[in-house]
Amino acid sequence: MADQINFELVSPERLLLSEPVEMVVVPGTEGDFGVLPGHAPLVSTVRPGVIAVFADGKVVQRIFVAGGFAEVTPERCTVLAEQALPVSDIDRVAAESEMAQARADLTEAKDEVERERLESRIAAAEARLAALDNPVY
Repeated sequence: MADQINFELVSPERLLLSEPVEMVVVPGTEGDFGVLPGHAPLVSTVRPGVIAVFADGKVVQRIFVAGGFAEVTPERCTVLAEQALPVSDIDRVAAESEMAQARADLTEAKDEVERERLESRIAAAEARLAALDNPVY
């Protein structure tokens, strides 16, 4: 197991994944970061994007996350995601509809808190569509 790292992905609803993997790439707010066994300790916020899970030198899972936090140790990577689902489960029509509705609501936002919440919804919807249209790995 020295050539693998334990990866856990948790959403508010459930534990989505808990298994040893070769590498995982996480969409951090400061940029994507890859985690291999022996990684230096790290805590990072996670932006909306795709987590890529590697085995045998290739991506075996692509999971969309809407944001959250990641904690990395030399033996483990844990992501606590606000929302998570396999990229293959993303509904394009629903993401486009949510983005359009949030943009329309943004024009009528009454305060900064509401504006930030709507901008976050727009960013998540844009990231879901990008996950479908622009696979990085």
